[in-house]
Amino acid sequence: MAENASVETPLVDIRHLKEYFPINTGWFKTTPLKAVDDVSFTIRRGETLGLVGESGCGKTTVGRTILHLYQPTGGEVIYDGKPIKTKADIHEFRKKTTMVFQDPYSSLNPRMTVSDIIGEPLDVHHMYPNKKEREERILELMDRVGLNSEHASRYAHEFSGGQRQRIGIARSLAVDPEFIVCDEPVSALDVSIQAQVINMFDELQEELGLTYLFIAHDLLVVRHISDRIAVMYLGKLVELADSDAIYERPLHPYSKSLISAVPVPDPRVARANKRIPLIGDIPSPLNAPSGCPFRTRCRFATDACAESMPPLEEVEPGRFVACHRTAEINS
Repeated sequence: MAENASVETPLVDIRHLKEYFPINTGWFKTTPLKAVDDVSFTIRRGETLGLVGESGCGKTTVGRTILHLYQPTGGEVIYDGKPIKTKADIHEFRKKTTMVFQDPYSSLNPRMTVSDIIGEPLDVHHMYPNKKEREERILELMDRVGLNSEHASRYAHEFSGGQRQRIGIARSLAVDPEFIVCDEPVSALDVSIQAQVINMFDELQEELGLTYLFIAHDLLVVRHISDRIAVMYLGKLVELADSDAIYERPLHPYSKSLISAVPVPDPRVARANKRIPLIGDIPSPLNAPSGCPFRTRCRFATDACAESMPPLEEVEPGRFVACHRTAEINS
């Protein structure tokens, strides 16, 4: 956990980030799909920010846009106090940041050996003076993520899902990053393997001082690893707070529904908890509702919710909510 957060410059500062994709909707006509629409947050050095929401809400696009795998439509990405704008900025930025992808089956090149997969970032950034040091670095990375040295000459298809994700994590560590975007890194793995990989992320953070943006839809996983949690709906942030605060007392109607669906291991507590079901399906981002995007599924919605999008405001110290009726529905 970050200390002296109030006086620290955040490592990652995202301001009004937008990512719109032009979609062909007819003869010579395109409509912008607003995958990420005016998203702002910060991540302190050494912190893990969890980003949660339903499939299709824009979580992965946020991660990829921050790393400039997609060119942002608008807004700013500020890293360690410096805006990332030019090609030179992006090149330097990518030496300090990296990504662990969701699917360990499709994110590894089947024609490359494990050694070459892990060593590829070293080659791209010319990070070793000779082959001997390159090989030593690769074996060191493999050992760090729990892979044996004899695995180096084998191919990705020879490994289980958990081992493949370890290969992907070793590759992400090759450039000695400070910041890693973890894009649902355990969702494709068996439950028994998920805990091992999550614990490894924790250990790596402690040993190497890493900072994470941890994207996931499994709220139990997010709570275990995150210091703070941001809840996303249809391209917008609707709540941002400390991990425990969101789980113990969610304030936004959407957050309340998500938390109510989390299974509780104690049967008595589970029976006492009331599930808050959502009405209908998530709208298409091509034809998003006016005002608050959640209003079509919200039992507290009023006419005001259709007229304007509520800003993400600090309602308690360190706690931000985007809802016109936060005070009323939580009184």
